Amino acid sequence: MTALTLETDVLQNFIDGKWVDVENTTAVTNPANGERIVQVPLSNRYHVEEAVKAAKKAQKNWALVPAPQRAEVLYRVGMIMKDKKERLSRLLTMENGKVLEEARGEVQEGIDMAFYMAGEGRRLFGQTTPAELKDKFAMSQRCPVGVVGIITPWNFPIAIATWKSFPAIVAGNAVIWKPATETPIMAYELAKIFEEAGLPNGVINVVFGKGSEVGDSMVQNEDIRVISFTGSNDTGRNIASDCGKQLKKVSLEMGGKNAVIVMDDADLDLAVEGILWSAFGTSGQRCTACSRVIVHHKVKKILEERLLAAMDHLTIGNGLEEGIKVGPIINEAGLNKIKKYIEVGKQEGATLLAGGSEWESNNQGYYFTPTLFTDAKPDMRIAQEEIFGPVVSLIEVSSFEEAIEVNNQVTYGLSSSIFTRDINRVFKAQRDLDTGIVYVNAGTTGAEIHLPFGGTKGTGNGHRDSGVQALDVFTEWKAIYVDYSGKLQRAQIDTEE
Repeated sequence: MTALTLETDVLQNFIDGKWVDVENTTAVTNPANGERIVQVPLSNRYHVEEAVKAAKKAQKNWALVPAPQRAEVLYRVGMIMKDKKERLSRLLTMENGKVLEEARGEVQEGIDMAFYMAGEGRRLFGQTTPAELKDKFAMSQRCPVGVVGIITPWNFPIAIATWKSFPAIVAGNAVIWKPATETPIMAYELAKIFEEAGLPNGVINVVFGKGSEVGDSMVQNEDIRVISFTGSNDTGRNIASDCGKQLKKVSLEMGGKNAVIVMDDADLDLAVEGILWSAFGTSGQRCTACSRVIVHHKVKKILEERLLAAMDHLTIGNGLEEGIKVGPIINEAGLNKIKKYIEVGKQEGATLLAGGSEWESNNQGYYFTPTLFTDAKPDMRIAQEEIFGPVVSLIEVSSFEEAIEVNNQVTYGLSSSIFTRDINRVFKAQRDLDTGIVYVNAGTTGAEIHLPFGGTKGTGNGHRDSGVQALDVFTEWKAIYVDYSGKLQRAQIDTEE
């Protein structure tokens, strides 16, 4: 493994284009081996207020910069990320634990998002429409909201940050960003890239710290007019409640309890590949991870056998090592949560076929074996609640209609998948599956940045990250009427000749 070094042992906040020391810090450790990587600031309300002051000042000028020129900064950001892709990928694996192949994919997602959103600088389309009166012009246009706050999770520390910050910036906003305390290095590196790309001071501000201090301060600050949050449902509900009292726009992307449906006519080898990638990639620590397999009774037994055989070849270890397929869990709390759900599954009567235990390692990291339950029932907790680990449960059904019903019997609605060769089932499934994302003959992961990302029901509140739809979070619509008749004309009244 190539040795990685940071420029500093203690990270700093990035406020108004300056690197700012914070007195209180906490250690960031590598989940693969427990080694300390760096100290991250534990900022407070004062630091948020300073960042907001800088953002308010910068945003007024930034909004006046023509959108195509704002986009040029994102093009430069994308090129710098491309040049630094390998370094960023290795740093990501070091702080997050995901295997290097996946880390490279995540960084590439950020690069793609930079180029895609830069293109929006020459679009940001509004509408022109006929007015109902003579000599009158009518149109609508997108306008920046002002200062926006983004709160990002540890499991995709750079991709999700780009989903939120890039559309906000190209639309003319200034950003306050609170990254996850577990994975601050990607935020530090991305802030340096923005600095190198020539983004004006104050347009992006990074404030490290705990959600209970920095996150709450952002939500309560009246000058931050949008909060875009990805994380747990409990935290998201609290944010929505607080924002609602302030009439503040809030975008939430939260949990998932995603299922792969395997019908009796499915390509089972392909289904096994899709399940393994969806369930055990990123050690199951994805909001889109497959944690349920809804399988037709005719192929249940053979699918179990093929899954078990394939799981035997999954290698566990430090994600920086070649050939590793399953990396560590993010921390001890995450590990303990998974262990709790294993016991829940056993007590509920599900049959444990594989895994179900901590993986012993000489690295002192947080590892859990890929786990397969079978004979799970749709109402079991392991089939209803988000585990956020490498645990998948098989649920047997007798028909296509039952499979759709079971898929939709959860409080979440992020991603779903079906493996079938029947085109009629395909079109019915994409219509009837109650999720924001549907895959056919693929797993539950693999979203592309030019399509909207988000879910229904308990997964979110109707907004979307990624795609052109992300601009809706960070813009307001303004309707404009120009009357050049030279006289007062009253809409809906002066309509008769």
